[in-house]
Amino acid sequence: MTTQLSGTLLLDPAVVDDPYPFYRELQAHAPVWEIPGTGIFTVATAGLVTEVVGRTGDFSSNLKCLLYRDSDGRPCRMPFSVSGAHALASADPPMHTLHRSTVFPELIAKRMEALEPDIAALAGECVTWALERGTVDFMTAVANVVPITIVSRLIGFRDADVDQLLSAAFDGPALLGSTLTFDELMQLAARSAEIQAWIDGQVAAARKAPSADILGAVASGVNNEVFSDLEAASILHILLSAGGESTTSLLGNAARLLAERPDLQDQLRDSPGLIPRFVEEVLRLESPFRYQMRSVASDTTLGGVSLPADSTVLLLYGAANRDATEFDRPDELDLQRHQPRQHLAFGRGIHYCVGAPLARVEARIVLSVLLDRTTSITLDPDRPPRWVESLMVRRHEELPVRLVPRS
Repeated sequence: MTTQLSGTLLLDPAVVDDPYPFYRELQAHAPVWEIPGTGIFTVATAGLVTEVVGRTGDFSSNLKCLLYRDSDGRPCRMPFSVSGAHALASADPPMHTLHRSTVFPELIAKRMEALEPDIAALAGECVTWALERGTVDFMTAVANVVPITIVSRLIGFRDADVDQLLSAAFDGPALLGSTLTFDELMQLAARSAEIQAWIDGQVAAARKAPSADILGAVASGVNNEVFSDLEAASILHILLSAGGESTTSLLGNAARLLAERPDLQDQLRDSPGLIPRFVEEVLRLESPFRYQMRSVASDTTLGGVSLPADSTVLLLYGAANRDATEFDRPDELDLQRHQPRQHLAFGRGIHYCVGAPLARVEARIVLSVLLDRTTSITLDPDRPPRWVESLMVRRHEELPVRLVPRS
């Protein structure tokens, strides 16, 4: 069956827009699928994705290539190798352990509780602005604003321009979106270098006066020769991209599901204690990051399929989170799932997202404010939602909604 799947299917615009029928076909007929003639393999089941993330010696997280769409519509690899640029999600042990230990205590232990009032205040401001207008693009009004503002404060960037940081946060995952042509990919890479230079300046300033935040912790790591300037900048850029992109996608996806389900809105307004469970189901149904990349270190096998050294593996988290062997009624939203956090939306194993707790807190607060201050959320019938064209992220480019305020 695998030979009958066209190599253009993965990047077919209709599949990118609605990948789930294709994911089911992969799960049924080609759980490990080699895209013909590319050296790229997809992994579509929860069990096999989990196996790969546990086999860190066989499957490297180092980013060895970027993908682009060739003239035939197939994914094609562009070698990518910048010595010292691997950080956090793209780093292997022991470097990954070192990077994670630098940011994790700051992210979780010291900063989370302090940020909750800021999140609530910012969510209130954004929802107020949206309610005054009635019909708005939810992404522009709320979902784009809250996460990038909060992650910037969390990191400790100084004199940050929110619009500039938002563009930078989206550019990082766009490099992995796989839908650009080669020329478009090169243009985006050049633009991404500009924000990298800005981050370099932030690190340089923080090295002179480290502060009690992530930027300060990373700067101290450079001062203490724990890692290089390039590694420091890479860590911060990844945190910015992941923190901005993942929660922005999550908020938009949650708002769309609410707008499509008045009954769900009413249920959550009546029982706000269910909002955290709703967040987990949104993460599972519409995983913010649809895939993660691995590089095959040496000849190996997975699911009975031979994978040669230097092959590229795409772990399809968006497929794994709708795997019927792992989840009952995988395409349905179920607020009573026995293990609501069983999904892989934030990864699994050593690369479990360090920002997952922040994303959950932000989503809970923003959705609580939105539901509490409205009686109705509906899609704008005159302007349909539009997805970002990306294999990497599941984010709305536009999400026009109509909000009716609580009187």
